[in-house]
Amino acid sequence: MRFLYAGLGLLCVALAAIGIVLPLLPTVPFLLLAAFLFANSSERLHNWIVAHGVFGPLITDWRNNGAIRPTAKKAATVSIAAVFSLSLLLGAPGNVLGIQAVVLSAVLLFIWTRPNG
Repeated sequence: MRFLYAGLGLLCVALAAIGIVLPLLPTVPFLLLAAFLFANSSERLHNWIVAHGVFGPLITDWRNNGAIRPTAKKAATVSIAAVFSLSLLLGAPGNVLGIQAVVLSAVLLFIWTRPNG
């Protein structure tokens, strides 16, 4: 199981790294999941991700305070707006747009009610 967790953790780090440059892919949730998987598989990998210059502060903010940095909040908001706009442009059915609006609004509400990191 340790190898499976470590492999999944590395996959999550790769997805988070892609999410840095691809606005539609979230970064922080993948980092949090990677930190969890590494904590259950490899002390060395867990220490690496927590000490990482880019990823570490995001994980530490969440772990210590349940906080999300304002830049991450803004990036998430832009990504969510882009996804919904794309759905509108592609002519998604009304019921799909309604479900998206409710779910994405709940996600934004959650993100923006977290303390700033």
